[in-house]
Amino acid sequence: MQNEGAGDDVVTAIVEPTIGKTPSEAEVAAARNAINAKLTYAVGKNAVTASDRDWFVATALAVRDRMVDPWIASSKQTYAEGLKRVYYLSLEFLIGRLLFDTMNNLGITETFRAALGDLGVDLEKLKTVEPDAALGNGGLGRLAACFMDSMASLAIPAYGYGIRYDHGLFRQVVKGGWQQEYPENWLSFGNPWQFERAEVVYDIQFGGSVEATMQSNGVPRYIWHPSETIEAVAYDTPIAGWRGRHVNTLRLWSARAVDPLRLDAFNSGDHIGALVEQVRAETISKILYPSDESPAGQELRLRQEYFFVSASLQDLVFRHMRTYGDIRSLPDKVAIQLNDTHPAITVAELMRILVDTRDVPWEEAWDITVRTLGYTNHTLLPEALETWPVALLERLLPRQIQIIYLINAIHLEKAKKVPGADDAFLASVSLIDEGGGRRVRMGHLAFIGSHSINGVSALHSELVKETIFRDLDAVYPGRINNKTNGITFRRWLQGANPGLTDILVDVCGPQVLDDATKLEKLLPRVGDAALHDSFGSARRANKIALARLIRDRLDIHVNPNALFDVQIKRIHEYKRQLLNILETIALYQAMRAQPHKEWVPRVKIFAGKAAASYHKAKLIIKLANDVAQVVNNDPVVRDLLKVVFLPNYNVSLAEMIIPAADLSEQISTAGMEASGTGNMKLALNGALTIGTLDGANVEIKEHVGDENIFIFGLTTAEVAERRRFGIDAAGTIAASRNLADVLDAIDGGVFSPGEPGRFAALTTSLRHHDYFMVTADFDSYYAAQRDVDALWLDRAAWWKASLNNTARVAWFSSDRTIAEYAKEIWNVPVEPMA
Repeated sequence: MQNEGAGDDVVTAIVEPTIGKTPSEAEVAAARNAINAKLTYAVGKNAVTASDRDWFVATALAVRDRMVDPWIASSKQTYAEGLKRVYYLSLEFLIGRLLFDTMNNLGITETFRAALGDLGVDLEKLKTVEPDAALGNGGLGRLAACFMDSMASLAIPAYGYGIRYDHGLFRQVVKGGWQQEYPENWLSFGNPWQFERAEVVYDIQFGGSVEATMQSNGVPRYIWHPSETIEAVAYDTPIAGWRGRHVNTLRLWSARAVDPLRLDAFNSGDHIGALVEQVRAETISKILYPSDESPAGQELRLRQEYFFVSASLQDLVFRHMRTYGDIRSLPDKVAIQLNDTHPAITVAELMRILVDTRDVPWEEAWDITVRTLGYTNHTLLPEALETWPVALLERLLPRQIQIIYLINAIHLEKAKKVPGADDAFLASVSLIDEGGGRRVRMGHLAFIGSHSINGVSALHSELVKETIFRDLDAVYPGRINNKTNGITFRRWLQGANPGLTDILVDVCGPQVLDDATKLEKLLPRVGDAALHDSFGSARRANKIALARLIRDRLDIHVNPNALFDVQIKRIHEYKRQLLNILETIALYQAMRAQPHKEWVPRVKIFAGKAAASYHKAKLIIKLANDVAQVVNNDPVVRDLLKVVFLPNYNVSLAEMIIPAADLSEQISTAGMEASGTGNMKLALNGALTIGTLDGANVEIKEHVGDENIFIFGLTTAEVAERRRFGIDAAGTIAASRNLADVLDAIDGGVFSPGEPGRFAALTTSLRHHDYFMVTADFDSYYAAQRDVDALWLDRAAWWKASLNNTARVAWFSSDRTIAEYAKEIWNVPVEPMA
């Protein structure tokens, strides 16, 4: 029988939360004894021989125990009160390191710090021992992790469902300026946070054929005869909410073969062939985002998506039927949220379960499906709105494609009734894209099968309605809504920036830890010189720590008194790291031309990974590193300008960079960034934003005020208008001497003296196919950067703007976002924290 949460045989030593108070001797002693017991009986070491990793595992296990009782209690309450559950399906959960995050939420950080101190162990040292669980690519996966925290903090019964990848997003190594990818081995030494549920196993099937039989009532019945079966095994991680009052479950699925070893083949001497089925099965949960450039890669991606969707649906339906016994009550007791398009096959799979295995008539099954599902769209980029070849689905998921065909037929009959529906309209809303090879539009499938479709910022949601889903909105009006993203302040302020948090508690009161809106108490004091000094001291301490990290990792010495100018995000042309690099070169050239001018010292900090098959993005990384090599070794600019590319960007590195940032680069092409969450984290920590009117930048501007943000560049409408007239930038470049000089320097080999044509692919694209409006926005961006310099020189004005950012961004809490989902999409109650 499937376990709901923790096992009943776990014995815990309770340590009460100590948030805001000094732990007692009894609390410290209990924690110390718990750690010692875990070190001895779980790790099998004593204090003399224990390594830092041993101490980390012992501490993590002791902390995990503190979650078990509230975990069981939360589950029992859900059952006892018949509460509706939320199931959050996401291919990514970028949870990062959990030790400090969990201790902070449980309120036991100082208790365990003291207990470990008594044992001669430095808690801060253990922080670096924990591997970073990189089960995500960036903002999408980190958002899912923040949402799990907020759902637990608001006492919303919830499960997160995803894949337990053996290797998360690749480990990025930069050699000679080029990105190289290596496996990310977060599970090398085990995972102390998880509970393996060996009894929670589901068969996941692929291929084969579908048999149609006629029932006595004249309704056909379809029986799927799969040709391949693998197993999904559950691993549970408890996720504690703030102050530990509620604990939810993150359930990740691992793939394994039904028969891991063909003994006949092994005994006949085919030792490798005997393991083929095991390798094929386990490939599904081997790595996050395998390259889909090849047909085999596309198939693996689809297998991954169906694997975790099928396992999750089987699991939640099993739980629902065990509790309520009636599948028809599913929408009343279950809300399923699809995090982007990756889980879109949920629509067809839930219909298959309802119609084929639960004998629910089609119309009723469709009503259940639509009322149960919600779909969050995160992108307007066509390549991210997945489509799969029809032939691939017919081979891999033959029953699901039949269901998709029927959904489409009924949907198109409805679409024909829309006034003005012509062939072009019907082609645009069809689930099947007939142009350039028949493909299934998974975004369309998610839209049609969900009662709610939300964007993730006000601008993005409007663009969803006006662009990619305009015609579908005409068929199903009223489904599109907005839920602007948010971040977990507890992690990105209290966890990442304790120095600043102490100041905020002192000024705003301890209630600010529970209620982010209390940050507004800063507003009357934004001009206070003493508070400026306190903020400045906390920032400088963080900058010194980051400077030390840069020195240790890259052997680059940076000045902590300089302006730290930060762009940290996935490397992509639309995010326009290239624009930042071009401005860096222009600034470098200006400094060389006027070395005695009073320049504002700057440290340009880049971090982010390029998809392994995204060659242009990798070339941008190379350019950033080549520019750094020239600039950092030029005695003319001295400490006035440094360029840093920090490899292997992850949550832990973000926690080092964000508290040290003075300027936040949010410079995507207007209309292309759905929301962004890095912009929120940086603004919360007091960094000023330089950005376009894109994504949540629009809303950040509304909250912090025009005078506390640097906005430049074309608007979304202006970008669209400019593209209509062509994207050759020769005239734009000719009109900007500054930009022309920068491109000439790159093409002339200033940054690649041994290979002048190294970056021709980038510069040629900029000159003749500038789709992302880098050249169009260059002059405006350069001017905005000089406005940044001017404000930096007025220290009182800078700190006033910085304080205004921290004080006014409480609305961007993920608690607010989740409360909106709960009320307006999921129909579940929320328990306020304060």
